[in-house]
Amino acid sequence: MRRNMDSMTAPLPPTLDQVFMALADPTRRAILAMLLEDDMAVTDVAAPFAMSLAAISKHLGVLVQAGLISQEKRGRVKWCKLEPDALREASVWMQAFGQFEPIHLDSFERFLAQELQSPEG
Repeated sequence: MRRNMDSMTAPLPPTLDQVFMALADPTRRAILAMLLEDDMAVTDVAAPFAMSLAAISKHLGVLVQAGLISQEKRGRVKWCKLEPDALREASVWMQAFGQFEPIHLDSFERFLAQELQSPEG
């Protein structure tokens, strides 16, 4: 029996690691913020950044691989669209940490300052 080659080469869904890796870069986060407003042409996405179109295209590729955006060609122009559902798994994962009490860093800093100032016995 012959297998369908399309099913063997279909892209795997993005992993949580890919999503967080994509979000780790400030340029990619800025691009996502821009796409919150509306779909944008690649050249419009690149306009506010002081980098080459090739560099922006690499950032866009990372965002596509992470499933955070999609791209489609409309005529001669390639458009980028935010895929907000891609952040759902990351959001659920991060919300699990919201159940803990917030750390009181001011109290911790005061404690450290006292410990560092006190003479060792």
